[in-house]
Amino acid sequence: MALFQLKAAYRMVIKKISYISLFIVALHSCHSKNEQLPFYNTADFTAEWINKNDPAYASIHTIDCFQFTDQSGHLINQDSLAGHVYIANFFFTSCGSICPKMINNLGMVQDSFLTNDAVKLISFSVMPWADSVKRLHEYAETHHIHNNKWHLLTGDKTKIYILGRQSYFSEKKAGLGKDSSEFLHTESILLIDKKSRIRGIYAATDTAQIKRVIADIRILLQE
Repeated sequence: MALFQLKAAYRMVIKKISYISLFIVALHSCHSKNEQLPFYNTADFTAEWINKNDPAYASIHTIDCFQFTDQSGHLINQDSLAGHVYIANFFFTSCGSICPKMINNLGMVQDSFLTNDAVKLISFSVMPWADSVKRLHEYAETHHIHNNKWHLLTGDKTKIYILGRQSYFSEKKAGLGKDSSEFLHTESILLIDKKSRIRGIYAATDTAQIKRVIADIRILLQE
């Protein structure tokens, strides 16, 4: 009798495991199918999931127009990035604190999408008076940056600082009240979709978050 009961209990456990496995598979499939990244409309980075049928969809925050020069001497602007998913960050070539790790981690993003022309990386210099086109070109070579994939930008300091703080919200709410006399320094990287809208913010020095960036980029590419 004990052996019979043991076999029955074993069959019941196997049956329950099977049901649980099927439930997990179904749940995962549902999540993958409906997965969507939020939008960020304010500097406090409150996540908002806005449906296309929602009236608010038409007024989602977008990155302002800009035009700066990259390490190859090419002008990069909104038209250059139209229809692309891209990562944006702020750095300077002489930075010896967070920038080296940030650039190395962003190299993982570059390498993950090296053959995908729909993905770009944009790095704005916050010391444009020192980071000339020549200096950026040398920096790109040193850090194995592919010029057609990853653009290091220099230009007018005031315009870069306004864009970084007011449009990308790079320093979150703390940056809104600052002007170009106050140095812009942040480890944040922003994920921008094909329509110039902010879809994610991450710490560039955190390898785990870089892996999440890569996963989130793949989600945006499906939109």
